[in-house]
Amino acid sequence: MSEHPIQNLMAETMEKIKSMVDVNTIIGAPISTSSGTTIIPVSKVTFGFGAGGSDYQSRHAKDGAPLCFGGGGGAGVTVSPVCFLVVGSDGEARILPLNAQAETTADRLVEMIPGAVSKISSFMESRGAQKADEASAPEPSEEN
Repeated sequence: MSEHPIQNLMAETMEKIKSMVDVNTIIGAPISTSSGTTIIPVSKVTFGFGAGGSDYQSRHAKDGAPLCFGGGGGAGVTVSPVCFLVVGSDGEARILPLNAQAETTADRLVEMIPGAVSKISSFMESRGAQKADEASAPEPSEEN
């Protein structure tokens, strides 16, 4: 059995969407500065599509003639910049949101993660160094 025209319509619509939206639309190409800082744009992408069609008998067709097909399809894409991921020359990463009023609690938590990991790492390193110093320090002597 041959392909129905709606299959071609749907395939063409999906192909157009794929050409509009790819991973580089969501996570943009990194931008490097002369100071060694890297800036990565992050966007929110929403899209939708619809297609439909109908087979119908033409008034002018003779009996046994194939049915006529009428159909259409469409798609829409919205790209909204959300934030920038900024990686400093020292390797510290932070999120720079574009709209502070629209920021949610979850957004703030995600923004705090790199700093929290850095602080915990520093704490653990200093704690390990402190224990090493205590272990190598001479024991106080008792004099009476």
